[in-house]
Amino acid sequence: MAAAAALAATRRTPDDRCALCDRPLGARVEWHHVVPRGEGGTDTVPLHPICHRAIHAAADNATLARAGALAAIRDRPDIARFLRWIADKPADFHAATRRARRE
Repeated sequence: MAAAAALAATRRTPDDRCALCDRPLGARVEWHHVVPRGEGGTDTVPLHPICHRAIHAAADNATLARAGALAAIRDRPDIARFLRWIADKPADFHAATRRARRE
């Protein structure tokens, strides 16, 4: 398992950009299932850890499965606000991620 985690942290895309925010990737990369594995998804995309956490804080797996693409997630007001905020941060920037209030 540790070898798989190390490999996942070093794999890159051809252009080395985050699939959510489009900033250059930093030293740490996480791979996100666009459609969650539990919902039958197999395709993954590279993300900054903070971008990965923002997605999962904003939407549960059922919502991600219904969206089916990151473009739909980017259109959510909470993610759009996050993307504006993160746009000028360095690639390895990290901050605590707050989970959205669910009613």
